[in-house]
Amino acid sequence: MTANVRAGLRHEVLEANLAIPQVGLATLTWGNVSGVDRGAGVFVIKPSGVPYEDLTAGDLVTVRLSDGAVVDGDLRPSTDTETHRCLYLAFPSIGGVTHTHSTHAVAFAQARRDIPVLGTTHADTFNGPIPVTRDLTPEECAADYEYNTGHVIVDLLAGDDQRAVEVPAALVAGHGPFTWGASARKSLEHAIICEAVADIALHTLSLSPTAPPPPHLLNRHYTRKHGPGAYYGNPDTAVAAH
Repeated sequence: MTANVRAGLRHEVLEANLAIPQVGLATLTWGNVSGVDRGAGVFVIKPSGVPYEDLTAGDLVTVRLSDGAVVDGDLRPSTDTETHRCLYLAFPSIGGVTHTHSTHAVAFAQARRDIPVLGTTHADTFNGPIPVTRDLTPEECAADYEYNTGHVIVDLLAGDDQRAVEVPAALVAGHGPFTWGASARKSLEHAIICEAVADIALHTLSLSPTAPPPPHLLNRHYTRKHGPGAYYGNPDTAVAAH
């Protein structure tokens, strides 16, 4: 069975997955990216265990959003597929999801600590701490583990799509970061930033355990990039013209 996905989605998902090792977010095959086509009711995701250097567009797996059935592809999808699907179903704004085991973000996840907002680098992207979930219960690990991993993220954000837009990342306790965005490419960008701010936070906390920045400074940095009053950057047309 095959499924038609929007033009460019398969290429975008492939490029985002290939970038994971290039930007230092994964060891071996410890990471995956997906992108959704809500009109077609499917998402495209990396296959399980395939080394990035061997990955091709033809290896990607297309999964039905409603029930998780594979509708296109000869390989098994990522073991994290059901987590991706849970997030897509819960948050309509999400167009792509990235999961990695990047070192510093995983350190916070294993310590069961939020990544705190300690400066403007964090506030440029995340309107608040990157939160950590509760631990999954034995029952949640024994059955439907991957889908339940998504559920603890949804519970953490109270199913609030706007909150998911403002803080497009979460740490699963004892596991690692999941990030998302309007596209597969944007979800990867948020994974890169999540790892960077986790690294910066660890260094900051080692120098000063209490380093709270003024809220008005953080708010200014978030709102100049996001929302109706945003003024950071240039329109694509202006960049193309010059």
